[in-house]
Order: sequence, then structure tokens, then C-alpha cells
Amino acid sequence: MSAAAAAVAAFPKAALFDLDGTLLDSAPDMLAVANRMRAARGVGPMPLDALRPHVSKGARAMLGAAFPELDAEGRDARVREFLDLYEAELGLHGAPFAGVEAMLGQLEAAGCVWGIVTNKPEYLARKLMPLLGWETRCAVLIGGDTLAARKPDPLPLTVAAERIGMTAADCVYVGDDERDILAARAAGMPSVAALWGYRLDHDDPLSWQADAMIEAPAQLLAADAWPATR
Repeated sequence: MSAAAAAVAAFPKAALFDLDGTLLDSAPDMLAVANRMRAARGVGPMPLDALRPHVSKGARAMLGAAFPELDAEGRDARVREFLDLYEAELGLHGAPFAGVEAMLGQLEAAGCVWGIVTNKPEYLARKLMPLLGWETRCAVLIGGDTLAARKPDPLPLTVAAERIGMTAADCVYVGDDERDILAARAAGMPSVAALWGYRLDHDDPLSWQADAMIEAPAQLLAADAWPATR
């Protein structure tokens, strides 16, 4: 970036974030759930590294990693059990990624509104907010079941922008999964690929064509790291 461009760089009016794998390292909570389910079936515990890449893909993907013998119908049948156990383990083991709190504080100091758009069920995401101290700081929260569609559909992002009085072009969306970037592009919202998040070995963030790729939350302390909005 040129010196002139850097001089006028500014934080976006609003920043929207994915939750699991972007703001929150929830893999330890998910591992506790998976291992409770495995123990109930007489199966030994699995290591964190075996589950971690699947966390951003949702409950069914994590069930597939924990119980590879299950077909799609079998995974579907255990989703309710997984979510009920996750509610009991919520916030007990995970924590925001290093640098996230400083980044959110910097955004707030710059007058930037921030919110969350996640595919996690809304009731679970809302239960997390007071555990993280975010219940009064997060300006909007859209869950995977809040609306008629979830990411990669753009609807959750466009509705989130509307609820904070912004257009999609005023906001930047930050996420660690290809669905996040696809949703942002379809919404006409600049995007950041969060490379610190959860990815499978074959995932290629370069192919997602995000407007920026960031290695760590601390990089987003600088205004010029954010893609330009209108």
C-alpha cells in the first residue's frame, strides 16, 4: 500500500464475523462433546487434532469425524444428542483466539460496529455471548436457524447489515470457511479469509478469492489490513 493510501486507510463502518474458527476457538468444547458420545458407546477418546479441522463444517461433519462408520442418516440421527451435550459443555473449554479481544477493542475504539453471523443455532450462539462478555458489545447476531437460509446463502449477511442500519457494501465479513467467503461475495460484501481458523487438508483459501487473507487476528489491529468498503 502506498503512503498516500495508508494515510487514508480506515476501519470499515461495520465488521461481521463468523463465530467458530474465526472469533472463538471452540474446538476444545466440541471435543468434549464428541468424546462424551464416544464414551457412551464404549469407544475411546479421539485427539483434538482429529476433530479440529471439521469444526467449521458443523455438527454433522464433526459426527462424521467422531464416528466414521456412520452414513448420512446415522449422522443426522445423532445431531440432537450432539447439540444437547454441546449446550452442557458450552464455553467450558474453548476461548477466543489470541488477539481477538484486542482486535474487537480496536474496532470499538475506531467507532466500528461489529456483529456475528454464524451457522451455529442461534440459541447456542446467544448463550455464549455473556460467557464471553460480548452480550452488550455484539450489535447483531444471526444464527444458522434465524432465517430461511444459512451461509453460503447471502441472506444472513444482508439481513445482519440491515439490522445495524448498514448496506452490505458498508461492512466487511471475516470467516474461516469457504462458505463465509461465498456468502460475502454473493451479498456484495468485502471479505477476509481468517487463515487461523479450522480447515481440512484439501481446503485452499486462495481459491476462495477473498478480498484479503489474514494470518492472525492481531494483523486486523491495523486499518490498512482491512479491505476497502465504499
